[in-house]
Amino acid sequence: MSISMYQASVPVLVRGLTSLQAILGKAEAHAAEKQIDPSVFLGARLFPDMLPLVRQVYIVTDTAKGCAARLANVEAPKYEDVEMTFEDLQARLQKTIDYLREFNAEQIDGSEDRTVTLKMRSGPVEFSGLNYLLQFALPNFYFHVTTAYDILRHNGVELGKLDYLGAR
Repeated sequence: MSISMYQASVPVLVRGLTSLQAILGKAEAHAAEKQIDPSVFLGARLFPDMLPLVRQVYIVTDTAKGCAARLANVEAPKYEDVEMTFEDLQARLQKTIDYLREFNAEQIDGSEDRTVTLKMRSGPVEFSGLNYLLQFALPNFYFHVTTAYDILRHNGVELGKLDYLGAR
């Protein structure tokens, strides 16, 4: 039995974004309960040279929408990266989930061999669709979801593995 490029991308990305929504919800509730200014969490980093929580969410959503768009060979919407509250980040996550749900299998299946070109600082990098999904997009997506989780957990938000894995 095999899975399709669609099955390996859109539902996986939606699940990760949905888990991140729940994680941010717990962080917002924790901040309210402990009377901590939410900006403490939103600007938190794991290490001084790492990006803060808000940037982790920006990258997660950009990676998700970019992945689906590239595999479907369409232009991804541009986000302004101005969200600075939990409410704003939740809206951004939901906007991305809604965008991903617009895709169907016919748009993405068969993209295994499509050339995907990323514009990197060092110059363009080309992948096959399959390699882009499995060796770049999903690892990058999960790196930033994990980093967002770790920032919040490190700062005392009560999170566990099931929060990360999300609902079944």
